[in-house]
Amino acid sequence: MQSLLDPAILFFALGVFAGLVRSNLEMPAAISKFLSIYLLMALGLKGGFALAASGLTPSVASSLGLAVLLAVVVPLVGYALLRRVLSGFNAAAVAATYGSVSAVTFVTATQYLESQHIAYGGYMAAAMALMESPAIILAVMLANAMRQRQSVAQSLAVTPSSPLLRVSPVVAMASAGGPALGGASAGGAPGKPGPHLSVGKILHESFTDGTQLLLLGAMVIGMVTGDAGKAAMQPFSGDLFKGMLCLFLLDMGLSTARNLPAVRKQSPWLLAYAVLGPLTHASLALALAWLLQVPTGDAVLLMVLAASASYIAVPAVVRYAIPEADPSLYVSLSLGVTFPLNILVGIPLYTQIVQRVWGG
Repeated sequence: MQSLLDPAILFFALGVFAGLVRSNLEMPAAISKFLSIYLLMALGLKGGFALAASGLTPSVASSLGLAVLLAVVVPLVGYALLRRVLSGFNAAAVAATYGSVSAVTFVTATQYLESQHIAYGGYMAAAMALMESPAIILAVMLANAMRQRQSVAQSLAVTPSSPLLRVSPVVAMASAGGPALGGASAGGAPGKPGPHLSVGKILHESFTDGTQLLLLGAMVIGMVTGDAGKAAMQPFSGDLFKGMLCLFLLDMGLSTARNLPAVRKQSPWLLAYAVLGPLTHASLALALAWLLQVPTGDAVLLMVLAASASYIAVPAVVRYAIPEADPSLYVSLSLGVTFPLNILVGIPLYTQIVQRVWGG
């Protein structure tokens, strides 16, 4: 219970409560955007300062390598499971959401570790950055493969004399098992075929995305400036950080409450995945971190990252890259179920488990 008495977590609970009782409390959009920018910039600086102090040691390399491995394995396993209950496009979108990471969950976890006096590597911010893109790339590749299969099916089904040759591509796609014209099918968006995007384009979009660029850029600046930069930026990236996080989690609590009605409409199987999937991903991270003897704080953060789900970066890309998928599906699950689960229960739980297993 004591672990929940952290101001950041309590402000999140306050936001959820305010949303549930339909209070007029709200955070202006410009303020929300500013808080996001601040947190990413401060987090990047902290990671850069830590890397400047530690260098790229074998311990750092093993933590970062494990992060990349999890970023590939989690979405692939998630897709294989979700494909049993969802269409291909929706399964790819949800798998990408749960294979990517939540920066706010990660930041909250770092603050929790500090409150518990558990050391962790600031370079784990780099692990978070590395884990954001692989799931998106894999989802787009899966979507491209599905569209190619649909195209082949259409070409095999249509003969030169067939009147289908004169039908629009959208109608032909529906006849081959794609989204039905004029209504949302199991595939997601009504009558809206998606673009065929190259991996190169997705990589470019991922690494030049504003949030990713700011995080990595701030990390480089922290590495270059080192101890002098850390002392100069302490009032900004240190003293203000906790208060800014509390404000942002208050806003996230309000957003979570707004998404709860959509959560109640989801299939029980998907709700089970939104709860059990992150716990399974965290367990996988725990086992791998134990095998590689990753330090205690880093192991907790790897569990948090593996268990988190993206509700900002992935939806922004997937809505464009996989328009056949239903956005209300992956956004409501990640923000309405998994995010509060990790904030209120997951972070303290993962910390206690690692401390028991590591004997700390």
